[in-house]
Amino acid sequence: MRSGKIFILAAFLTTAALGTKAFIGAKLLARINNEDKGFAVVELFTSEGCSSCPPADALVAKIEKEDKDLPVYILAYHVDYWNRLGWKDGFSSADYSKRQNEYAGYLHLQQIYTPQIIVNGKTEFVGSEESTLRNAIKTNLQAASPAQLSLGISAIEKGQAAIKYSAEGTDKNTVLLIAVLEKSAQTKVERGENGGRTLSHIQIVRKLQKVVLNAKNGEVNVSLPNGYDANGWEIIGVLQNTLTGAITGAAKAKGAATNI
Repeated sequence: MRSGKIFILAAFLTTAALGTKAFIGAKLLARINNEDKGFAVVELFTSEGCSSCPPADALVAKIEKEDKDLPVYILAYHVDYWNRLGWKDGFSSADYSKRQNEYAGYLHLQQIYTPQIIVNGKTEFVGSEESTLRNAIKTNLQAASPAQLSLGISAIEKGQAAIKYSAEGTDKNTVLLIAVLEKSAQTKVERGENGGRTLSHIQIVRKLQKVVLNAKNGEVNVSLPNGYDANGWEIIGVLQNTLTGAITGAAKAKGAATNI
């Protein structure tokens, strides 16, 4: 009977030790996962006039939902060069086509296309390639962030947002890009390759403003698009090297923004 009690006690202590080890391991894993290591800025170039784009739009919507608690920032740019082929995308802008062309120069591409995804300004691929996107996000989340950025909305009035920023780890070739995004929208497309379809979009870039970093800290006023409200929109900033195109930092603006 005595040996049985000793065995039970030993088993209890072993189980407790394993439980403690597992608890410590879980805490360590949580700490590692919560450390500010890396980030992933996913830039999708898309168009309502492109029949290949809806799968890419659906993919980034899926990723946004899954990675909502991670530093993954999705920016969807609707380019304008599809507009001449039967349907004018109401979210499109020549500025976004220009940005895509700039990436073609950075990445030594012969041509631009949709849907295209670029991650952290360094990796590009067809926007509907799910495994490639997931791997790119994973790789960048595990890499150390070259720079740190924080944004705060101090006030919104008269169609403008006053945004305070702090940037560390930047150099003279770094600029701050502030994107104002509409979180979601739907469009019933009447003509073109997607004629008759109702398309869903997320993280639609409606305004992109460049800020020259004359100091590590500052404040800038950003014009807000018509229809902006605190609930259906958000503001994201990225730090980008103008020589290489690499994005070195990113952050979502925080603050008690109020409706206009």
